Amino acid sequence: MNNRNHRKITISTHSNPHDWRIPVALLLTGQALSLIGSSIVQYAVFWYLVMQTDSGATMTVAMLCACVPQAVVSLFGGAWADRWNKKALIILPDALIAAVTVMLSLSIARRIAGLALFFVVLAIRSAGAGVQSPAVQSFLPQITPESKLLRVNSINGTIQSVNLIAAPAIAAVLVNVMPLWAILYVDVTTAVVGIAFVALIRVRRTRDAEVGSERGADSVFADMRTGLRYAWRYPRIRSVLIAYAFVCFINIAPMNLTLILMNRGFTGQQLDLGFTVLSTAADKLAANEMAWSVGMVIGGALLATVGARVFHNNMVLLACAFIGMGVCTAGLGLSPTLLVYLFVDFLVGLCTSLGSSPTFTLLQHESTPDMRGRVFGLLTTFSGFGTPLGMLVFGPLADVVDVRVIFVVGGVLTIPFGIWLLRVDRRWPAVSR
Repeated sequence: MNNRNHRKITISTHSNPHDWRIPVALLLTGQALSLIGSSIVQYAVFWYLVMQTDSGATMTVAMLCACVPQAVVSLFGGAWADRWNKKALIILPDALIAAVTVMLSLSIARRIAGLALFFVVLAIRSAGAGVQSPAVQSFLPQITPESKLLRVNSINGTIQSVNLIAAPAIAAVLVNVMPLWAILYVDVTTAVVGIAFVALIRVRRTRDAEVGSERGADSVFADMRTGLRYAWRYPRIRSVLIAYAFVCFINIAPMNLTLILMNRGFTGQQLDLGFTVLSTAADKLAANEMAWSVGMVIGGALLATVGARVFHNNMVLLACAFIGMGVCTAGLGLSPTLLVYLFVDFLVGLCTSLGSSPTFTLLQHESTPDMRGRVFGLLTTFSGFGTPLGMLVFGPLADVVDVRVIFVVGGVLTIPFGIWLLRVDRRWPAVSR
């Protein structure tokens, strides 16, 4: 492919081989701050809606507003990331989200915020993520040496895993001491600081960088079709996208039913951990989240340290992670005691983390710079639709059959996708694009 026809962005201090650490640190720090603020507010908003309405229908609509726009907009976001300034596409969604969050805060403080406004704000926040996520994933390879991508992606994954532990804990504290309108300014503050960090990243755009931005908006749909054809043309990229979507449908979606599994499977059981006794439903649910999150953190930390030096085949690592996820998910349904369940849940988090970073690294390596945004847009769309579609199937099914069966079947059906990726790797070895 002629590289003169796509955007080129290089670090302005390219002469120093260590200077890549500065922009990467700025990007990851800015995104970490933005993520923690957004997550805290997201938890607080959902808990507020639960406490105010106690309505399953309300929560269903809220979940759809928080998920579906990102899945849809990611298709456009990927095309935009390949055409326009990626740094701007990272900063502008944060600014928009901060603005609508301020609007919601003022409306709550004045007691004029209805449910419709909450749904609209959740949808806008989700759409913003649909623009930002492909831009971040396609921007990282441009400021990171190829040999360091797995390590950087693993660090990014570890940050997100730590957020899974910290955000709900911080949100729980804030909800008890502050009104919701005040909590919303946490997200506004972290967004502003995160924007400042990303703005400090210095890049030099060559003349070729202007080509994408000069093309008319009417070609966005053509770009999306081109991206889809491109992804389908390369078996390794196509296989990862398909496998990721199906694993989200049959494995990640049922994981949202762990609350039901805990309530139904371990009612009356107590677990003495030495420093605490898990006796109430709230204790067990908190332990469930903690075990999975700790597994995610440790998995990301392993990849960011020894893993990046030991593992060089991202497809094989992803395939093994899928197989591990399948075995462990089935193990959740077969766990005889709460202690065994929590240990297996930890392993599920570990395997999930070991699969996330190799996915991003593989797609970054094997897609050309002018196509990365669209490839990651497709990944976000496929996974974004896979999980809610899975919930539409497995959620009602959990009221008809034993929920343990859902976990066993979902886990067993995940394993073939890992085996398939191993066969794909043998048949179509990795190539550098």
